[in-house]
Amino acid sequence: MGTFRNLEEARQYFSTDSFAMENGIVIDEVTEDAAVCSMKITPHHRNAIGGVMGGAIFTLADLAAGVASNNRHRPTVTQQISMNFLDPTDGSVLIARARCRRDGKTTAVYNVDIEDDLGRSIAQCVFTGYKL
Repeated sequence: MGTFRNLEEARQYFSTDSFAMENGIVIDEVTEDAAVCSMKITPHHRNAIGGVMGGAIFTLADLAAGVASNNRHRPTVTQQISMNFLDPTDGSVLIARARCRRDGKTTAVYNVDIEDDLGRSIAQCVFTGYKL
């Protein structure tokens, strides 16, 4: 499977990622080259005009990429993320799917697609992780 033997081991490893955990992000799936994380939208995630705060979406994407990259090589840290916000959501849950595009000697590149539980594309990003 990778460096994590199972989903529970990945959840345990990231349980001390306080910011993501306190924002309600859940690790739903981990495979050899991908990960899926989700976040139930609460009033805590809303900005001044009622939309989901971009930082909440960013954190969800960052954790999904982090889970996927650390499953291939632990430890890997975020070196760079480029994110495009595509649409607002009317849903109640956001889902981030990270998959490996390139796994090099010192860096890895992941695409992360974020959609809501209604199937709407909310954001996409490219994550570059640096292998420590």
